[in-house]
Amino acid sequence: MDPLGARSQFVDVQSLPTWQQQLGEDGEKTPLDQSDSLLGQQDFPSPFPFRPDINCKIILFSGDVALLNCTSIVNTSNESLNDKNPVSDYIHQLAGPDLRDELLKLKGCRTGEAKLTKGFNLAARFIIHTVGPKYKAKYRTAAESSLYSCYRNIMQLAAEQSMASVGFCVVSTTKRGYPLEDATHIALRTVRRFLENHGNSVEAVVFTVSDTEEPVYKRLLPLYYPRSEEEERACLPLIPADIGNSEGEPVVPERQIRIAEKPGTLEDDSEEESLESDLGQVGNHAFARMEGDVDKQRKQILQGQMSEAAMQKQHQRNYNRWLCRARAEDLSDVAALKALYQTGVDMCGRTVMVLVGRNIPVTLIDLEKALLYFIHVMDHITAKEYVMVYFHTLTGEHNHLDSDFLKNLYDIVDTKFKKNLKAFYFVHPTFRSKVSTWFFTTFSVSGMKEKVRYLDNLHQLFTCIKPEQIDIPPFVLEYDARELLAYSRHMRLGIVVPQEEPRTHCTSAGSDNGSKDFMVIPSSSQGSSV
Repeated sequence: MDPLGARSQFVDVQSLPTWQQQLGEDGEKTPLDQSDSLLGQQDFPSPFPFRPDINCKIILFSGDVALLNCTSIVNTSNESLNDKNPVSDYIHQLAGPDLRDELLKLKGCRTGEAKLTKGFNLAARFIIHTVGPKYKAKYRTAAESSLYSCYRNIMQLAAEQSMASVGFCVVSTTKRGYPLEDATHIALRTVRRFLENHGNSVEAVVFTVSDTEEPVYKRLLPLYYPRSEEEERACLPLIPADIGNSEGEPVVPERQIRIAEKPGTLEDDSEEESLESDLGQVGNHAFARMEGDVDKQRKQILQGQMSEAAMQKQHQRNYNRWLCRARAEDLSDVAALKALYQTGVDMCGRTVMVLVGRNIPVTLIDLEKALLYFIHVMDHITAKEYVMVYFHTLTGEHNHLDSDFLKNLYDIVDTKFKKNLKAFYFVHPTFRSKVSTWFFTTFSVSGMKEKVRYLDNLHQLFTCIKPEQIDIPPFVLEYDARELLAYSRHMRLGIVVPQEEPRTHCTSAGSDNGSKDFMVIPSSSQGSSV
């Protein structure tokens, strides 16, 4: 903690000038000055037009990313998440030893992926860890694709978690040998395309650079984020030929799938013999044989003739298809609802996931995309034990998910979702919701009923999860305060109903460890029944 009156070492991103505001500062030489002779020679539009709404989100900061006071910062590391580099070392130094313990639980990170931890003692609330590729000239294409995945997955994770600001370090470290200028092109265009297509919820992106990296970023930023129409025209001839696809992803023509029109149509009788020899190979290669006879498998399932192991394999294959779809699809509109998010841990150290019923407009959203978003967010969470908190507070008919949808979700998700869920805390239930839940957990799904805990107020929830470990929507806090006031009035009148406090169980869902008794009044305005 800083001494009283001392200036904090952390830097608030809101105090930093945006890229648009930096135009002409410090007497910098812009591409407009360098390319006057080329102006007016280009008749085609720029692939990166002047966008002041995007420029006001971009910040170039020369300093340490660990000092940024923003929603999340980026740490570049290796596959074991224990790399020794200046950026990572300083983040660990400021965050404290808890960060290293948290990273051990992640069990590494693959090249191009992004994983999330808390910020601990940092000013940033979260740290996004990623692994940049090792660069070799003969594997340049693979390195470009991996580096693109780093930046894309970081931005995707930030959007899904509704993060307002992200502080980037330079992901491609000197140790990994990636040429700085090539890496900067990929970084700038990937972030630009993401902000264009999916960046409504992101308010600030900070590119944090060192003194040696700053000149390169200052020279290339105008190509992808021109600050005026004149600068856009001046930068046009300087933009490289390879700018990727609509998402900024590197394009390799040799790997693109080509689909011939009407491949089975015979245009010439002379080709019939060669065509027959080609068609004779269809279905005989390894790729066609790897799935086996799918129709036969489905028939065996319907007839109950398939072994349990085969059915589990089929279920896993089906879940993997859903997971691949979830990772490929843009789900930022569902993420913006803030209906599902990760918070802290419960008394037993298990991850807490929050579901806000009021934020689910069932009649307005695409339920299939909602299912995909649930799978995408929860897949890595469910790898270890976790609990869920569902706020039923002030929900209406338009917020209630259909039982068929819930049954479909339960059938699709992987076994780890069900096995590692240790408790489902149902906060502010109504009598009707209790009845519906009882019927659903009794007759539609197995193994869920004993995990459900009904909590009439937040005081009960805080016996299982510390208040500082859970982010509670303001309207839930307000509702609970009103109910607490009503409870106090009933106390003065002597109308008190004894109830059992929820049990904090760290061993199994049915354990009686830690049970206590205290007095609460049911939420009458929510329809609870004594």
